[in-house]
Amino acid sequence: MEQFQVRTDLALETREKFEEDNVEIKGVKVEEEYLEGTEIKVTTMVIETENGAKAMGRPKGNYITVEAPNMDGQDEEYHERISVELAKIIQKLLPETEGKLSVLVAGLGNREVTPDALGPRVVDHMMITRHVLKEFGKYAFGEEEVTSVSGIVPGVMAQTGMESQEIIRGIIEETKPDVMIAIDALAARSTKRLSRTIQITDTGINPGSGVGNHRHGLSKETLGVPVIAIGVPTVVDAATIVGDTMQNLIQAMEQNTHLQSLSIGLNALNAMEKYELIRELLSPQLNTMFVTPKDIDESVRQLSNTISEGLNIALA
Repeated sequence: MEQFQVRTDLALETREKFEEDNVEIKGVKVEEEYLEGTEIKVTTMVIETENGAKAMGRPKGNYITVEAPNMDGQDEEYHERISVELAKIIQKLLPETEGKLSVLVAGLGNREVTPDALGPRVVDHMMITRHVLKEFGKYAFGEEEVTSVSGIVPGVMAQTGMESQEIIRGIIEETKPDVMIAIDALAARSTKRLSRTIQITDTGINPGSGVGNHRHGLSKETLGVPVIAIGVPTVVDAATIVGDTMQNLIQAMEQNTHLQSLSIGLNALNAMEKYELIRELLSPQLNTMFVTPKDIDESVRQLSNTISEGLNIALA
């Protein structure tokens, strides 16, 4: 049945799916809070046990989700608030070391494909310091301690013929950073979360997983250093959109006396059965299609600025 599961990279949506089915997940702790005076919601989910990890289909660790309904807007003050909160979250996940950290920032994705260009564009806006520190030392910045920040955009396998993991592992062996921060575009289950949600986790990431193009994972186990992953959903699959439309149609039928009997029949199907029905109806032409908003170019531009600013604050 795995082929009929709604595709999502957000741990929060995986948990919500269990809640819809009235299934309790043991070994998973969740805390929710709203930033004071705003509708920005921060959800912290900790997978504490192996059983919890197996149920969620994700490694043990911290999964922090920032949901901001107006994140796709142009309000600079609003985005600045998100950047500050993002910086606080990243600082909590960074490993403790003596002195300042050495950090490698990896922008995953394809710069030529707008929904997948988030990672490369974040690296474009990063304050890179490693080369300056190596040439002039920490006093070039007038500070006692300065974080060594380097950046890499490894591209995608179709461009390089190499796995991102292979490229990044070679860089890590040569530069020996204390931690790697990876930024990538994700897939969501809900269209409402597109360009409005940021997920931060300390468990690493699998490039390309959002569109079913599974590549070798980037994690502490595969790279030898802690990996913090930051992602924003920029696409949903076609079945998700049809599923949302079906649910709205069922609700409309319930209000119509002539169609209530039909709505009862559709409501008798559980979420998995509805999704399976949709995938079968779409197959084979449309069930591999992914959809992105028409203003994704502007959203990626704004989000790359917001995330890079949060990283620059966290690593300053």
